[in-house]
Amino acid sequence: MGTRSTAVLGTGSATAAKLLVGALAFTAAYVGASAYGTANSAPSSAAGEQAAGHPREQTVTLSVAALPVTEETEPEAGTIAVTTLPGKGGCDQVFTARTVVLNPDAGRTLLYNWRLARWSSVSRSWKTYQTEYSGFMGARRNVKWEFSVRDNPGWYRIELTVGGAKKPIRSDRLLVSC
Repeated sequence: MGTRSTAVLGTGSATAAKLLVGALAFTAAYVGASAYGTANSAPSSAAGEQAAGHPREQTVTLSVAALPVTEETEPEAGTIAVTTLPGKGGCDQVFTARTVVLNPDAGRTLLYNWRLARWSSVSRSWKTYQTEYSGFMGARRNVKWEFSVRDNPGWYRIELTVGGAKKPIRSDRLLVSC
């Protein structure tokens, strides 16, 4: 599930970036042509301009810089960034957890698992609510996990265990309320 949604998000982000760059280029060309047309259509009164202390010619430079479109900034390795996505309303909330995972042996597969834990006031401990397992080969990977909480308000946190490590990486607590 995570791979397909990541591919769709990646394709959509690339398309959005191309559309933004195209729109910026079109806008720059339009503004440049408008400025050029306005400058050429203005009546020239050299004597009047010089008498008023205005120069005969004025150069205007318009520029547009295309910046990459990014939904989110990349989190640091060892931290988990959590984003709330629009839900269906009521007590239906969708979240995305992201982090950067570093693989010390890029030639081998590194396995990792996500865990959404919910605070239990009865047992006074964090109980597993959802999990997902995955892995990758390579030196580094931006990993993402999308999960939802429906009709279950309370305190939650995300934990990521990488490569069988004994201590998981933990997010800050999240309060889900309706």
